[in-house]
Amino acid sequence: MLSALLSALALAVSPVAWFQWGPTRAFPGQHMVNVLAGIMVGPFWASLCAIIVGTLRIMLGLGTVFAYPGGIPGGLMVGVLYFSLKKRLGRGRAIVLASLGEPVGTVLIGGTVSWFIVDPFFGAVLQSRFGALLPFYLGWALSSVIGCAIGALLALELDRLGVIRSVE
Repeated sequence: MLSALLSALALAVSPVAWFQWGPTRAFPGQHMVNVLAGIMVGPFWASLCAIIVGTLRIMLGLGTVFAYPGGIPGGLMVGVLYFSLKKRLGRGRAIVLASLGEPVGTVLIGGTVSWFIVDPFFGAVLQSRFGALLPFYLGWALSSVIGCAIGALLALELDRLGVIRSVE
């Protein structure tokens, strides 16, 4: 139920907060929800939220095929990091550190996977130039860091209010 609610939240902010970056549509709201979902429902359900939101955004014309590699790895990373760190560091520190995993998952993993989606359409030109990958990463990093920061602040506030503790 919480996964559906988080998916609905991501979809609700979708038309408001996005920007075009090359062939992709960067969506900080997805990264915010990745942080919240990874912490509140775990890596599997966070990944499922990203799949649901990505599919709905594509169906509504708000997203592209990049919604999948741009959303799934970030939520997965946050969930894995949070659940592995919370007992050792406590919820507050685990929230902050796990949130930082969202850009790592999105940019490095998702961006690289996306590169292999885009590259066949541009031919060998992009394969021969690693520098061409850096601008691609930059747009995803911008979106991911903004969403991750908002998600971390919301998660810290939800933890302070006792919401995180009640869903664990």
